[in-house]
Amino acid sequence: MTVSLQKGQRISLEKPGGVLTMVRMGLGWDAVKKKGFFGSRDREVDLDASCLLFADGRLADVIYFGKLVSDDGSVRHTGDNLTGAGDGDDESVIVDLGRLPVHVTSLVFTVSSFNGQTFNEVENAFCRVVDETTNGEMARYTLTGGGGHTGMIMARLYRHNDGWKMNAIGEPAQGRTFQDMLPMIATHA
Repeated sequence: MTVSLQKGQRISLEKPGGVLTMVRMGLGWDAVKKKGFFGSRDREVDLDASCLLFADGRLADVIYFGKLVSDDGSVRHTGDNLTGAGDGDDESVIVDLGRLPVHVTSLVFTVSSFNGQTFNEVENAFCRVVDETTNGEMARYTLTGGGGHTGMIMARLYRHNDGWKMNAIGEPAQGRTFQDMLPMIATHA
C-alpha cells in the first residue's frame, strides 16, 4: 500500500513482518509541452538526482551523475536521464540500508537542473520510495505547481531507533548542481 505524502509529512518505513533492507528512491518528471502556432511539441528537461549522505549533520558522501556509487558501495545511482522522456522513474538511487555505515544518520535526495531550466518547465514531478525486495511502492511525494527555481530538495530518509523514516521536504532551491544548493540542503541533514 502506497502512502501519498504531503509537504513536510513524515512516515515510518517500517516493513510489516520484516526488516526493510533495500530501497529505491525513484524520481520522475516530464517537460511541459511547448505550445506554438502549429500545435504542441515535446521538449527536453535535464534534471539530475543526487543523494547526499550525512553523519550527524556533516556531509559524508555524495552520489550523483558524476559519481554513481558511494565510497562504501551501499548507495548506487542508476544513471543520468538527459531528457525526462518516458514513463515512471527517470532517475533512481538504490540504497542498501543494511550496508550503510552506522555513522550515516540521514540521506537527503535532491533534484537540480544542470542546464538552468526552471521548474516552470517541469510537470508531473515526483519522488517515491520502493521496497527493492518486493518492488512495492511504499510512499510517493508529488510536487505541485512550477516555480522559478532550478532545484528542489525532495526528501530525506533518516534513522529512527532501529528503523528508518521518510520526510517529504519539497523545498525549492537555486542551483545547477547539489554543490550550489549545499548550504540549503545541510539545513535538512
